[in-house]
Amino acid sequence: MEYLTILAQAATNSANNTQYVPMDYFWKQITTLSWLQAVIAVSFGAVYLLYGWRIFKILVVICFALVGLFAGIKFGSQYNNMTVWGGVIGFCLLAAISVPLMRWAVSILGAIAGGILTGGIWYAAELPEKYILAGIIIGVVAGGMISFIVYKIAVMLFTSFGGSILIVTGMLSLFYHYENTLNPPTTNTNEMFYSHHWFLPACLLLPTIIGIIVQNKLIKGSKDWSV
Repeated sequence: MEYLTILAQAATNSANNTQYVPMDYFWKQITTLSWLQAVIAVSFGAVYLLYGWRIFKILVVICFALVGLFAGIKFGSQYNNMTVWGGVIGFCLLAAISVPLMRWAVSILGAIAGGILTGGIWYAAELPEKYILAGIIIGVVAGGMISFIVYKIAVMLFTSFGGSILIVTGMLSLFYHYENTLNPPTTNTNEMFYSHHWFLPACLLLPTIIGIIVQNKLIKGSKDWSV
């Protein structure tokens, strides 16, 4: 019985230590950016956030091409000397497919953005992380339905959210680098990132809402814009 108790406690501790949300991976992406890369990310993110509706077709093709690139590299790595060709084929294939299926591609990106946002809200509310997939699925379904019903909302949603990701990543990286220049260095950004569940979702949600509001006003004022 004593051994069973020890095993049960070990299993419980292992489950409690499981990181369902890859915060370490997110933090690594932030800290590996240089000053210049962070500034470029913020700059492009601002354009993406506010004027993504003007260039959304190009952004859709780029997003799908990158997905094809990574998928092709992953698939090609399973065969000898096919990593590069797999990436090239995947890149070209998904980029080509996204052009005639633009409406579907936009709706898919809108659904993904909705899923990430609701997953972030789930994480911010400190609900059980092992069930976070349920929150993500709710957002994917809701985002997908809205995207199919109102196409412009899908455009504004995924471009605003994409811009928000770039801006937040760049800004957090700049804060991280700034803290490292202090004497002694501080770790406030790291502590906020890991200690407060609401911090990262709030940082992503606020610019996204601002982007949707601004884009909606700009679209209404642009009579020559159509999807």
